[in-house]
Amino acid sequence: MAKELKEGDTAPEISTTTDTGEPFQLSSLRGQRVVLYFYPKADTPGCTKEACDFRDDRPKFTKENTTIVGVSPDTSKAQARFKEKFDLPFTLLADTDHKAAEAYGVWKEKSMYGKKYMGVERTTFLIDESGIIKRIFPKVKVEGHAAEVLAAIG
Repeated sequence: MAKELKEGDTAPEISTTTDTGEPFQLSSLRGQRVVLYFYPKADTPGCTKEACDFRDDRPKFTKENTTIVGVSPDTSKAQARFKEKFDLPFTLLADTDHKAAEAYGVWKEKSMYGKKYMGVERTTFLIDESGIIKRIFPKVKVEGHAAEVLAAIG
């Protein structure tokens, strides 16, 4: 189990595949700010709302030299369908082995209808140009979240 990340920590490296099946390294984004947001499942109501809010605010993030990257345990193919269906203009990562979620401490025991299972706790990390975690938004409430993250950049 990874140690709990704190603001000021170096963001753990992520090596996985994108929605296009290309290899991805988080460190390749050094020199720009990164909004790294973890969500439980592509094309579900909350995750769709969150992704569309980031999509709609993307020009504002771009103006702040900030790249948005979404991560969930879905396959590259599921991420590609989600991206295409909602015209999402940013990279989605396929964390099928949940190594990224574990490295960021967001792979947690959850409970639904009394049944316990492991899954992603919706969390966003704001990472600066040198790869340092500037803000952590735990247990995200989708409504207004993209605007909250944008406000934290300014």
